[in-house]
Amino acid sequence: MDVDFVISFRASKKTSLSKKQTKDEARKAEAQYTRLLETLTYGGLKAVGRRGDSLGHLLIFVSCPDKLVQNLIIRERQSDFLSGLPVTPITTGSLSESMSLAPSDRLRLVHAYITSIHPDGGLGITLGTPEWDLVESIFCLHDKTFNEQWIHAWTTSKIATVSDNRIRDQFGESVALYFSFLDSYTRALVLPAMIGISFYFFGTSYSPIYSILTVLWSIGFVEWWRVRERLISLRFGTRGSFRVEKRRAQYDPKFSWWKRELRMLASVPVILAFAALLSALMTGIFVFEAFVTQLYTGPGHKFIAFSPTIIFVILVPRLVAVFQLCAQYFTQWENHAHHSSHNASLTLKTFIFTALVAYLGLALSAFVYVPFGEGLMRIVQVWLFDGSVPHTGSQMNANLTEAPEAPRKANFWDIDASHAETKLNPGRLKDQMFAYTVTNQIVNTFVEIGLPYVLRKITALRTKKTSSISGSGSAVGKKKVVFEDEKEKGGQKEREFLEQARAEAALPEYDVFGDYSEMVIQFGYVALWSTIWPLAPVMALLNNVLELRSDAFKITVHERRPTPVRTDTIGPWLEALAFLSWLAALTNSALVYLFCPREHSQCTSSEFGGSQSAIERVHQHLVATAGKEGIDGIWGEHGKGLGATKELLVMALLVALAASHGYLIVRSVMRHIMERLLWKGSEEVKEREREERLVKEVFLKGLGGVEVDADGKGLKNVDVMNKDVADGGVGFWDHDEGLDEINRISKEA
Repeated sequence: MDVDFVISFRASKKTSLSKKQTKDEARKAEAQYTRLLETLTYGGLKAVGRRGDSLGHLLIFVSCPDKLVQNLIIRERQSDFLSGLPVTPITTGSLSESMSLAPSDRLRLVHAYITSIHPDGGLGITLGTPEWDLVESIFCLHDKTFNEQWIHAWTTSKIATVSDNRIRDQFGESVALYFSFLDSYTRALVLPAMIGISFYFFGTSYSPIYSILTVLWSIGFVEWWRVRERLISLRFGTRGSFRVEKRRAQYDPKFSWWKRELRMLASVPVILAFAALLSALMTGIFVFEAFVTQLYTGPGHKFIAFSPTIIFVILVPRLVAVFQLCAQYFTQWENHAHHSSHNASLTLKTFIFTALVAYLGLALSAFVYVPFGEGLMRIVQVWLFDGSVPHTGSQMNANLTEAPEAPRKANFWDIDASHAETKLNPGRLKDQMFAYTVTNQIVNTFVEIGLPYVLRKITALRTKKTSSISGSGSAVGKKKVVFEDEKEKGGQKEREFLEQARAEAALPEYDVFGDYSEMVIQFGYVALWSTIWPLAPVMALLNNVLELRSDAFKITVHERRPTPVRTDTIGPWLEALAFLSWLAALTNSALVYLFCPREHSQCTSSEFGGSQSAIERVHQHLVATAGKEGIDGIWGEHGKGLGATKELLVMALLVALAASHGYLIVRSVMRHIMERLLWKGSEEVKEREREERLVKEVFLKGLGGVEVDADGKGLKNVDVMNKDVADGGVGFWDHDEGLDEINRISKEA
């Protein structure tokens, strides 16, 4: 079937309606459906409706004639030319190539024509507008032949070439750019993976050399990709595509720019408030999991360890969901003109929450639990015993086991202060890194690949059960009987086609946001925290080798075919990567300073022998001080010992600040090198310059003007001005006196 797009139309979204409401909804649906078909056919498209998967659900199949496609090509090329985008000269021969136009280009042109607003030359059928509130979605059908070939290509070593070339022709530049990024990032992980293996078996954790190499790698990859995506956009012909992007239907053109800026600023306090709330919640869960569960000895203490995970699963996703709604509202309120800027604003807002959920647990363990765990454990013991926080050394180190209430409290809590150190987990950071880089990635792969099969099976069983319970007397039962008994007028071929369309209509839409988010968060684990566990890059590499195939499988099997989108960059994700590379410089420098074991002469005083890290050296002072001065002593209010603690924290901060300045210098150098090596004189840049010159020459020919070759020669059709003829008949421009004057000097000499 020659179908470009399918429009999902649902006559009523309400389930329980009175008889009168049902009739009103039916009349509204009839009017909107008729208007929809008239809009499509009046716009030159072919449109026809078929039954969907349930009562009131319709699928409208849309096809665009080749003549209209040619007009859309001309209009786009003219717009590209005026906006400075790469274009090929429009000739009669090029128009005939519309029949061989890449499927993604054809679908993109038709989709833009259907959904863009009237001032931009479209039909204005836009989702989410009151005028088309019954239109659920507009999607294109999968090409099964290509999908089968793509699946077959997974067994070869050339999946990268498939993703770089044919993916663009099938799914558009946005999806192709993601797969190109994923492939490039996976290849780039080989270097830190090899370094990580070497340091895991032959080195130590928190190695300064490993941390420096990791930070340099992260900066280099970000700057390399910054140039790489520009080269890809030149190859795809999408460089500067944001200049010709269609406007959003919700955009108010009368809206002042400064109002948008103020509204964007207005969202900052809300984002900070949600971030503070999330941080407080996760810190509370952290304290409960790291300290309270270790001290509880009452009934069910074997199962209390699962309670932090249960609390996290119940509360954190709900808070994130509420924030997502607020972020979507504020982004809509900001009134962005284009989808790219709208999505970029929403992405930056949601990335803040995603990063907090991903990294805050590690940050608390690294900078709170490990250095101050023993002192905090004693504080929690006292707080659990009498409900107050100790502020003096006598309160903190009081023998709680001799208190009158000790026997009753001891039935539920371990109140012996001498056990505080034994309750700490010295391998907590490495355990967390293993969970984040191994366990979580396995779970994510199952959620992407295996879970959709399970959910579809459950849905099919529920539908079958509901159908059998409803019986033949219900509307649902009657509808099912019609589907099973009817024969499509087009025969077996049409029936199979409609079954495919109904099945794909039930699939979720593909959103590249989730895939980018997963990879950027993984990049953060490698760049920020892999000095804790050097095998993290290895786990990321193994995951991404599978991710290349699982993402392709997900697109072809579990989700709708992506609607092609014209883009020349990965957008805000590049800025997120740059931010994480800067944060990696700070985090790695602080971790190395705090935890790296150093030799006696460099790291330890004569008072404490052996090889100690800076934090171990100060920890002895810290615990001793806390025993004398209580919680005030921990934060450096009194005493000689905690002067060392304050010095440790201040020095860690200064090291991080120095690393931040070093990052700026290294980034500038690497950016300059990448520009020189990859951008200047590249084949893509040369081809772009050649195409620009060709377009300009064709334009000049069309004006009937001057033809100029590469050397500036070959001038034609130039009118020579009339010669000024003197009284003697000699033209002004034909008589030169220079040589005569020079010769006269020689003669007179």
